[in-house]
Order: sequence, then C-alpha cells, then structure tokens
Amino acid sequence: MNKQRLKRQRWLLTFLTLLLLITILAAINAGTVNIPLNRVIQTFLNNGSFNDQFIIFELRLPRIFITMLAGMGLSLSGAILQSLTRNDLADPGLIGINAGAGVAISILFLFIPLEPGLFSYVIPLVGMLGGISTAILIYFFSYERHRPLKPLRLILTGVGVSTALSGFMVVIISSAEREKVDFIAKWLAGNIWGTDWPFVYALLPWLVVFVPLTFIKAQKLNILHLSEGVAVGLGIRIQQERLLLLFSAVALAASSVAVTGGISFIGLMAPHIAKRLVGQRHQLFLPLAMLIGAWLLLVADTIGRSLIATIIPAGIIVSVIGAPYFIYLLMREVD
Repeated sequence: MNKQRLKRQRWLLTFLTLLLLITILAAINAGTVNIPLNRVIQTFLNNGSFNDQFIIFELRLPRIFITMLAGMGLSLSGAILQSLTRNDLADPGLIGINAGAGVAISILFLFIPLEPGLFSYVIPLVGMLGGISTAILIYFFSYERHRPLKPLRLILTGVGVSTALSGFMVVIISSAEREKVDFIAKWLAGNIWGTDWPFVYALLPWLVVFVPLTFIKAQKLNILHLSEGVAVGLGIRIQQERLLLLFSAVALAASSVAVTGGISFIGLMAPHIAKRLVGQRHQLFLPLAMLIGAWLLLVADTIGRSLIATIIPAGIIVSVIGAPYFIYLLMREVD
C-alpha cells in the first residue's frame, strides 16, 4: 500500500472527524430553540437546565446519531454496489433497493398493526426484507445462464424495477387514510422521521455486523472491481462473494432508509469523493466514504431544519446537491 496515500488518508480521517464534530455542534444548535455553545458544554457536563437537557439528549442527539449512522450505511452500500457493478453511477436509491424497502414499509404501515414499542425495531427488518426481495428480483432479470453478469444490465434492470415499484406504491396508498398517506409522502421525500433512541438501537446492530464484514472483504472488493477474469485466476468464488457482498449492501441501505426515508445520492457521492481523494483501494477509501456520507447527510438535515420555520426533508436537500453531481458523472461516463 502506498505510504504517501496512507499518510494522506490519516490526515483526511482526522480532518473529517473534526469537521463532523463541528457539524454535530451546529446540528445541536439547529432548530426553533437556539442553545449557545456554553450551555451545550454545561449540559454535557451535567450542569445544564432541564429544558436544555431534554432538547439535546431526547430530541436532537438521537436525530443526529440516526442521520450519521444512516449516512455511513448508505455510503458503504453505494461503495459495494459500485465495486460489484464496476460503475461509479451505482447507488442503492437509483437501482431500486430504496424503492423495495419503501414498498415493504408502506405495506407494514398501512395494513399491519404493530405495538408502538415494536415498530422502531421491526421497521429496519421489514425494510431489509423489502430491499432483499427487490435485489433478488433485479438479479433474476439481469442473470443470463452461462454468461457473466453484466453490470450495465444490472443497473438498467434496477432502474426499471425501481420505477415499477414507485408506481405500485402510488397504487397502494391511493385508498389509504390521510394521516398514513402523509407519513408515506414524508418518507418518500427523505424526511428523517426516526428521531428517538429506540431507532438508534434498532439501526446500530446492522452497521455493527455489516461494516466489519465489508472491511474484511475489502481486498476481494479490490479484485472484483478489476475484472471477473482476474478474480477467477486468483481463485475467488465470484458468485458466492458477489451474493454475500450484495446482501451486505442491501442490508445496509434498506435498514438505513427504513428510519430516514427514501434518501438517494449519498451512496453515489460519498464513495466517489473518497476515491478521488485517496484512490481506488477499498482499504483506503471506505473509512473516508463513511465519514463523508455521515457528514453530507448531517449537513443536509441541519440545513433543512435551519433555513425556514417549516422543515425541508434531508432527502430533498441531498437531491438538490446530488442530481447535478449525478449528471456530471454521467457526462464523464459518456465521454
């Protein structure tokens, strides 16, 4: 591994960690009630008022943690998908995984009654099942017997399935109650709705399992990103490794969007920016991509809560930034 790039990665990790901490302080102060920095420090030292403690520890910190964890999950999922498809345009939102999770969550919310205490823990699992079902469907339509899987075919199939699922979601919510339709509409817009500690506890285990697994598989991702011929020559079981990594990407993305809403482009932008900074080796860029994804989504949510009295969903803020970036990448691919 290049020592210069390793040193660069360490400096960037330090810088991004400090930037994330500064953004967390800004996010704590964002909202209808402003809490000055000195009161924030006093509250963390257990000397703050009851109101400040309630606002910081019960309202804002859970939202901040959810946002950062989801940003990390989405960015890591995007990095895996880009390597498996060998295409920088791959993103869990663009190829249908988010739509599959959304359909499953919509069916759960509209038709299956759950105890309030169970809802926060069940919804990431339901989102993951929806995402996995969609991934299986995409893989089935993309697969050709006795031929290697074509990355472009996989992406185009994902876009088609995503469009079909979005239409199906419109059909199933068309006759639902107004309050439930409002919730689904906010979910589709990428509104961070899981803002309590139980949602943090529900999402965290998915990252605890699949983040280390992805880092363990980093070298194999390096090889799979090159070509199937090289992978076969080095004795890698392509289908087995691809399915395991695809499952990891789906689990990370679906569990993340289950509590944040339908957010796209984080999985597209964060890995690509990280690669531009330290190169294509997964051992180097994956940690950076996770921090960049966490920072991007936290910034988007903080801006959405700070601009005007009405909260703008983080998904809309991310889309305003991500859509031009996607067009830029698309033009580069065409060139």
